[in-house]
Amino acid sequence: MNNIDVLNYGNRLLKSSNICSYNLDSELILAKVLNLTREKLLTNLDKKLDLKDFRIFKDLINRRKKNEPLAQIFQKKEFWRYNFFINQNVLIPRPETEIIVEEVLNLTNSKSSKLLLDVGTGSGCIIISIIKQRPRCSGIAIDVSKSALKVAISNAKMHHLKNKINFFNINIDKFQLNKYDFIVSNPPYINNFNLKRLETNVKLYEPKVALEAGLDGLSVIKKLIIKSRKLLKNNGKLIFEIGNGQHNVVRSLLINNGFYVNKLCKDIQSIPRVIVSTKLF
Repeated sequence: MNNIDVLNYGNRLLKSSNICSYNLDSELILAKVLNLTREKLLTNLDKKLDLKDFRIFKDLINRRKKNEPLAQIFQKKEFWRYNFFINQNVLIPRPETEIIVEEVLNLTNSKSSKLLLDVGTGSGCIIISIIKQRPRCSGIAIDVSKSALKVAISNAKMHHLKNKINFFNINIDKFQLNKYDFIVSNPPYINNFNLKRLETNVKLYEPKVALEAGLDGLSVIKKLIIKSRKLLKNNGKLIFEIGNGQHNVVRSLLINNGFYVNKLCKDIQSIPRVIVSTKLF
C-alpha cells in the first residue's frame, strides 16, 4: 500500500465512527507514524508504506475511532508557545487557559521577580509557560493527583525549570507555605449534572478529578478563593478559569472574601472564562 491508500483506509474508518475531522486526523496520524510533517506527507502520497508502519497506523486509527483525543494518542499538546507531554492523568491544555498566562505576563515584565502558586497544576502548562517568559520568577505547583504531578515534573525537567518550581501532592485546603504575588489556577468547575453531558472524548479520556466540582460546580473555586486570601500578599493577584455562567456568583464570592475584581476575560466564543482579582486586605 502507498500513503494515499493508507489515508483512504483511515478516512473510511474514522468517517464510519462519525469523527468529523477524519481526513485531517488520518493525515496527522500517518505523519506521526512516519515522523514527517503533514505537509511533507502530502507531497509523498505515492510512497510505499511498509507493513510495520501500517500496523502502527492501524492501531492509532482504532484508538482515534473510539474518540480518544489526538493529544492523548500523541502524548503531546502545544500550549502558549511550547510543547507539553500529557497523558490521561491530566487535562489536555486548551487555548482558553492561555488567557491566564497572558494576564500574568501583562501584569509583569521581563525583570519581574515574583513568587507564584499554581493550584491544580495538572501538566504544569500554566506555571511553566509563565516562568519560561519571566525567568526571574519562581513558584510552587500543587495537585491532589500524584499521577498528574509526575507529568508536571516531567514537563518542568523538559523545559529546564525543575530548579525554579517546587511540586507538592496536597489539597489547597491543607497548604500553608509562603506568601505569593500571584496565585493561578484552572480548577475543576463542572457540576455533577453537566459532567454526564460532556463529550465522549472528554468524559472517557480526561481525569474526572480535574473536571468535577460538586452540585453547583463551585466547590473547588470556593476553597481556592478562601485559601488564596490567606496565601496571597496584600495586593497579590488571584487569576483563575471559571465555567460558563459562573462569573456573577464567582464575582460575589471574591468581593465577599476581600478581593477586588479587576477584569473578566472572555474566550474566543465570548464566554467569560478567566477572572483577575486583587487581594485588598
